[in-house]
Amino acid sequence: MRQRGRFDRSMLGTVFALAWPTMLEQLTQTAVQYIDTAMVGSLGTRATAAVGATGTVNWMIGSVVSAIGIGFLAFIAREIGAGHPERARQASAQACMMTLALGALLTAVTQLAAAKVPEWMRVDPDIRELAARYFRIIYLPMLFRTASILLGTVLRSAGDTRTPMRIGMVVNGMNMALNFLLIYPSRTVVVLGLSVPVPGAGLGVEGAAWASAIAFVYGGAAMARAVWKHPGVSPRGQPFRPDTEILRRCFRVALPNLAQRFATSFGYVVFASMINSLGGVSTAAHTIANTVESAFYIPGWGMQTAAATLSGNAYGARDHDRLKRLGSTILPLEVGLMILSGGLLFLLAEPLVRIFSRDESVVRLGTTVLRMVAVSEPFYGVPIVVEGMMQGVGKTTAPFVYNVIGMWAVRIAGTFVCTQLLGLGLVAAWGCMIGHNLLLFVFFVFHYFTGRWDPFR
Repeated sequence: MRQRGRFDRSMLGTVFALAWPTMLEQLTQTAVQYIDTAMVGSLGTRATAAVGATGTVNWMIGSVVSAIGIGFLAFIAREIGAGHPERARQASAQACMMTLALGALLTAVTQLAAAKVPEWMRVDPDIRELAARYFRIIYLPMLFRTASILLGTVLRSAGDTRTPMRIGMVVNGMNMALNFLLIYPSRTVVVLGLSVPVPGAGLGVEGAAWASAIAFVYGGAAMARAVWKHPGVSPRGQPFRPDTEILRRCFRVALPNLAQRFATSFGYVVFASMINSLGGVSTAAHTIANTVESAFYIPGWGMQTAAATLSGNAYGARDHDRLKRLGSTILPLEVGLMILSGGLLFLLAEPLVRIFSRDESVVRLGTTVLRMVAVSEPFYGVPIVVEGMMQGVGKTTAPFVYNVIGMWAVRIAGTFVCTQLLGLGLVAAWGCMIGHNLLLFVFFVFHYFTGRWDPFR
């Protein structure tokens, strides 16, 4: 007989069935980021800095869409758990309408702001124009990017993590192939002693941007088609007009998460602007270290997807026992995975940085900060999963408060003091980032073990 709140081996199959496609999708996406950064890095530190300088703005904009998706995820997962498939399909239609409205708005905003973003980010004046061109191109297909994120969340809320994975893998493969053709000029490659002519557009940094933009168009269109054909959440036959009751419930969950993501993502922008002010070497090392580190967060994000979907299903079914067993099962699993990933990151830090840069100063600095953050990986895994469970049951206010405090009181304030007042460098800034992650660990552990996350409490 299963006991409440105990580790439940029988849940592991369900957890991994939901988590592994997200992990694989993230892995392929990260592999493309690695290859993309390495290809751009071969053009020099200036090119790497131009691409990476506005990366945190990308996170901020994507987080707006993701946060709204969390509202739909919580609603759809609960309705499916409660045995109300028609309500889930109605919410899917509302998500399609939101995709069109939000995608159009963000396209206009990003195109109008493109020339100013590098200036706001305090990018080195020598690369501002290049960074602006890169930014403008990758945001041309913002409608399709919105569809990929928001409608992908709709599929995951129905327990379908494999379709977004398959689409993501095609998008990433397309991006990589187009990078190869668009970044470099036409050239001859020697393969097994044979000279093979390879066509190329020679567009450099702009080629990388166009490769991403074209792949985004495919991804958004494919995700929309997948939702339309999905047996559980297809919006076919549903009215495409605002449903205030569904939207109100979705936004009740989404708005705190939106405020959290916007506040923390804007914090990332401010953080990156302070890094950019340290010069090209620090900007390049920071960009490369972020790219390397992203691969080692994959177990965390995969488990968060499983936690959000399964907790929403359990809450919708009013199954308190299953909800408690989920937490007691998925948390130790997540910590174990993050200990493993942190250990690998520590050991592989230097060779991974060398993939992206031949500049020894960049390699030394990137290796140092990666080994620092590797030690904190297991601690960061706990907040990721607890937050996922809270998203699934619709409790998003406390994560908003915790993340805003950690970001602005520790990371931003600390980095400002260290870099702008005391004249310290990237190592001190990443120390403040680690302090932020450790504070989130304390907050979310307290929240979990005192039962404040539990919607039945």
